[in-house]
Amino acid sequence: MHESAEVVAVIPARGGSKGVPRKNLREVGGVPLVVRAIRNAQAVASIDRVVVSTDDDEIAAVAFAAGADVVDRPAELAGDEASSEAALLQTLDALETRGIATRIVVFIQATSPFIEPASLEQAVGRVDSGTDDVVFSAVETHAFLWKLDATGATGVNHDHSFRPRRQDRDAQFQETGAFYVMRADGFRAAGYRFFGTVGIVTVDERHAIEIDTEEQLAVSSVLARAFDPDAPEADAAPVRTAPTAIDVDAVVTDFDGVHTDDRVLVAEDGSEFIVANRSDGMGVRLLREAGVPMLILSTEVNQVVSARARKLGVDVRHGLSDKASALVEWVDAHGFDLERVAYLGNDVNDLACLDLVGWPIAVADAHPLVIAAARVVLTRRGGDGAVRELAELAMPTEKDTNA
Repeated sequence: MHESAEVVAVIPARGGSKGVPRKNLREVGGVPLVVRAIRNAQAVASIDRVVVSTDDDEIAAVAFAAGADVVDRPAELAGDEASSEAALLQTLDALETRGIATRIVVFIQATSPFIEPASLEQAVGRVDSGTDDVVFSAVETHAFLWKLDATGATGVNHDHSFRPRRQDRDAQFQETGAFYVMRADGFRAAGYRFFGTVGIVTVDERHAIEIDTEEQLAVSSVLARAFDPDAPEADAAPVRTAPTAIDVDAVVTDFDGVHTDDRVLVAEDGSEFIVANRSDGMGVRLLREAGVPMLILSTEVNQVVSARARKLGVDVRHGLSDKASALVEWVDAHGFDLERVAYLGNDVNDLACLDLVGWPIAVADAHPLVIAAARVVLTRRGGDGAVRELAELAMPTEKDTNA
């Protein structure tokens, strides 16, 4: 390899994504994922060049503005079936045509938003010194793993008839997918990211987060506000005492744990019953009479959700696997601005919706991640007047009604 060959960080970032639309441009801590990856690579002294491989003009423009080189990825390497290895090899070939030789490839995935530059520096050093041919990031685990087959569940990494203490079990390592550092010539010869001597750099669990769903994106946004020094200060903490009013055009709520106390009564025949609060019902009525549209969103399939919504006279979508998409669809259909929508939630499956709206709100007994994501934390618990409290906050003022 020529002396001037570089250590090149390559960030594949295609435009398409099924789980999280436009994922590589979505923000965590106020920064697009692809830009976070670029900045993490730029913070590593031993990395000479940062390159983004993409088929998307907007991603290319954002990457270039962040100081990265850009390599156009052909369509045949940008589909769901295309491998990361193919994109990396095409990038190395493209750089070679520009006269840029690569001795070490640092493959970084933008979907891992909390990569530590120090971990990358350590991995590059081990490959550059010849200690390892490949180094990847992993978290240490002592978990008992199981598999299911026709005979039932059996232990994978343990004899399930014996339960040794954690300190008596050998550590194992779970690949995070955040980064892989490889000798370029060995990678070209193998065509795959693992070859020769393989080493591991261990990272903590927060830095091992990989975003493939809206929920993971929302959780990462909460973590960024809590731990990331670059996150916008305005997002650092929720309002712990509810304001006297919020100016919104629509109100959206979860059902279980918001309209109810999250408990369910189960009869002998399996029938389920919930308890609703009449005070909450009056709050919904006041909103409806004031002309404030309302929607209930729920993953619950039980028809009690739609029955309660009919009783309250509001829109409902339930049995959902993706509440965030349903929220966006309803907002778009009514011509609202998400920044002027309040969403009231209580548990982690509300995080994606809370991340979308201008007024993310939590009931008093919400999950800690929901409270951390909220702009307002109510004083009332779910099923105990929280909806009524939100309704009173969202009621149009006299100025609004006379406008």
